Amino acid sequence: MSSSIFSFIRLRAQFIKEILSVLRDPRSRMVVFVPPILQLLVFAFAATLEVRNVDIAVYNQDAGRWSHELVQRLNSARFITQVRHVDSQRYLHELIDRGEVIAALAIPVDFSRTIAAGDSGRTQVLVDGRRSNSGQITVAYLSTIAADVSAEVVPDAQAPTPVVVRHWFNPNLVYRWFIVPGLTGILALFSALLITSLSIARERELGTFDQLLVSPTSTPEIIISKSLPALAIGTLLGLFMISAGVFLFRIPFTGSFGLLLASLVLFILSVVGIGLMISAVSMTQQQAILGAFAIGVPAVLMSGFATPVENMPVVLQWLAQVIPLTHFLIIVEGSFLKAMPPGDILASLWPLAVIALATLTMATVFVRGRLQ
Repeated sequence: MSSSIFSFIRLRAQFIKEILSVLRDPRSRMVVFVPPILQLLVFAFAATLEVRNVDIAVYNQDAGRWSHELVQRLNSARFITQVRHVDSQRYLHELIDRGEVIAALAIPVDFSRTIAAGDSGRTQVLVDGRRSNSGQITVAYLSTIAADVSAEVVPDAQAPTPVVVRHWFNPNLVYRWFIVPGLTGILALFSALLITSLSIARERELGTFDQLLVSPTSTPEIIISKSLPALAIGTLLGLFMISAGVFLFRIPFTGSFGLLLASLVLFILSVVGIGLMISAVSMTQQQAILGAFAIGVPAVLMSGFATPVENMPVVLQWLAQVIPLTHFLIIVEGSFLKAMPPGDILASLWPLAVIALATLTMATVFVRGRLQ
């Protein structure tokens, strides 16, 4: 009984030491606390899939009514900053080559005459393929403008019934409703990863790791004491960012907070195991930070945050399933917007539990190898 109490006292002392090491070290405070908060505020507005404030070039060779109407619609479009009129096809190409416009329209000389004859007028659209995603969205916007002009050309035509689109869960396509929940997982990932990656590396760099080896503290106590601060701080940061999404960015939260909290804890635990492995093989804090980013950046790219996992090759789809962020993003985004049923949450929760068990087991092996 006394040994158990003594072990608990050692564990508590180690936990307090780890918390104080993070809070007292200026470098740790800057790495762990400041970037996630700033990044949440900046990325929530900067990371957007909307196309705004772009320039469009127009080479209008037609002097008729309908080309003038099309240009006027472009001038009044909210996503366009400036419509740049050019007088040659060559200059049109130069503007795109220099990246000064994202797209260009070449209106032929017979555009209005063709429409007046009852045919469909055609324009050429040139898009900057270097900005493929923004270019595709711009083309969709321009197609909508062209469709409006076409409806004015033949107002009484028996056109087919248009498709009525309704966007479930995000009716107005507010990108912050999608971006902020995803940022919660990404920033919590890097916070927990950096805290645990720095833990053993800090001890080794400061010369206190040898004292830890000769202390009566057991390997499980060392691992738990290194894990608990990251779990506590990572969970608190995750809860702070979830609260910011609800109260600051006014994103509707319709799911179960209890299940989201359990998912967040399991997610942080799985990341803690990865961080401990990085810390065990790092000799300095600089190596630990580089190792954390070497693991974290590919994890974000393959998690489905920016592009769907289903779009990746089959091998990468399987690899994405062992990344904890892949499963947590499904849970956090579903909890915010779509009131994800408990059954669907559990379908993504049990892989998190398996990944957490696997990473913590491997971390125990890595740390025990270092201690021996």
